[in-house]
Amino acid sequence: MQETVEVLVVGAGPVGLTAAYELTRRGVRVRLVDGAAGPATTSRAIATHPRTMETYDQIGVLDEMLARSRRITAFTVFQNGRRLARLDADYTGSPTRFPFTVTIDQVTTEDVLRTALARLGVRPEWGIRLETFSQGAQGVTATLRHADGTAESVDVPWLIGADGGHSTVRKVLGLPLIGESNETWLLADATVETELPPNSIYLIRAEGGTLMMAPMPGENRWRMLDTVDVDYGGDGEAVAARFARKLSAGLGHQVRVARPGWVSVFTAQQRMVPSMRAGRAFVAGDAAHVHSPASGQGMNTGIQEAYNLAWKLAMVLRGQADDALLDTYGTERVPIGRALLGSTKRATQLVALKNTLAGLALPVVFGLVRRLAPLRVKMQRTALGRVSGLNVGYPESPLTVAAGADPRGPRPGERIGQVLPERAAATGWCELFEELRDVRWTLLVHEGGPATERAAREAASAYDPFLSVRTVGAPGSDEGTYPLADPDHALRDDLCTVPGGWLLVRPDGYVAARGTALTERALAAAFAPVLGGRTRGPASAATADS
Repeated sequence: MQETVEVLVVGAGPVGLTAAYELTRRGVRVRLVDGAAGPATTSRAIATHPRTMETYDQIGVLDEMLARSRRITAFTVFQNGRRLARLDADYTGSPTRFPFTVTIDQVTTEDVLRTALARLGVRPEWGIRLETFSQGAQGVTATLRHADGTAESVDVPWLIGADGGHSTVRKVLGLPLIGESNETWLLADATVETELPPNSIYLIRAEGGTLMMAPMPGENRWRMLDTVDVDYGGDGEAVAARFARKLSAGLGHQVRVARPGWVSVFTAQQRMVPSMRAGRAFVAGDAAHVHSPASGQGMNTGIQEAYNLAWKLAMVLRGQADDALLDTYGTERVPIGRALLGSTKRATQLVALKNTLAGLALPVVFGLVRRLAPLRVKMQRTALGRVSGLNVGYPESPLTVAAGADPRGPRPGERIGQVLPERAAATGWCELFEELRDVRWTLLVHEGGPATERAAREAASAYDPFLSVRTVGAPGSDEGTYPLADPDHALRDDLCTVPGGWLLVRPDGYVAARGTALTERALAAAFAPVLGGRTRGPASAATADS
């Protein structure tokens, strides 16, 4: 007999696949449906940024993503045949093990995620469209329409809408998509013969307008964008000739463009919902926000949302957390979506640059950037911090316990993995990143004597089965705690912990709380917003507060 489905996920794009995969990885029974006849075949979103790569590493699909992608490490500006500036990636202000962006066709991203999900026994059901649904106190009743016209009624405790910009889930919930639309652009993917090195994104001014180019995986494949000539009547050869003429003028060398394999004309939207949860239904990705692709944020943001929601929903389904935990999904992600609309709007304005003064000012501005190193570094770090997703944090979240005045080390609400590749090769960091692939919360406890070891054991007992306790620099025990080797103290020094100090890390890699002495009271305070009125475990799991 088939097991009862616990979550119905609508939409088998990157966001829906991530949600289904993460829920399944946590033992949740998922059904994934999509109204399309089968997987998409066009490239669509191509940019994957560092924070998403950190997530891919945690969920176990990074290696295959990187093997099928192309690395981007610079942003270069040309105007009328002259190179104005090249800004190389500088991640020292936002450290990460992945100091680069990659381009990878969305169809490939989806293939990797689908394959990973299939290994867990779940496959998308194509040709099944969500028609409508209603909610009750115990769950959702959904009407599904199959490709042959038959209707199916499904009762399920929870529903996730990852069904894109025209989301049925969002419409049934009555969530307004608030915002504006502004620029209409044309995108095309084609083989391009050019002298440009394929390791940069290019902004090119020519004929009074702006174009962009980004290299794609494969030989001489490029994504091109035109902000002025956006007419397309199906004549791919005309589009190719237009791009070849403009790119040759803007870059100062002869460029040849083959007939595009994919062309899309779209209007850049800047819209989002005010709430991402309504009862037992949620929206994520384009179902919750749509915006300009100028900085490649949409897919990345949606994947982060799916991961944020999945671990919380799994805890609630397993009776490990209070239902109120699910409210933090919107509390944490709506402000990020709002900030994203602002940053993508600015990026859209930068790309468009349609007025005459912009063309005159561009050489002046980038001339200063080229000559003034501090200005160049500031521009690089600011732009990368916004685009990369590395500056996203939850300092105001109900799940974040503010630390003291000491600013060293990752603060509560920040990513724990703030480290550059060279330093990340240390044994302690390698073991920590392996630990973060676990689906549970992590409590890192640094060696501090018998009292600390006893507190760690009691924490492991009190918060089993959703907490992994790792003792850094200590042997660990057979009572629920396990050692994490840090022979050169790289982890201790970078996390800025003292003997007996601790950090509590959420399943998505963000620090929830930290302290200088592990006590039952401090840990209970950190878990209170998660557990609500639920008991934590054995009553004996208490230590004297110090």
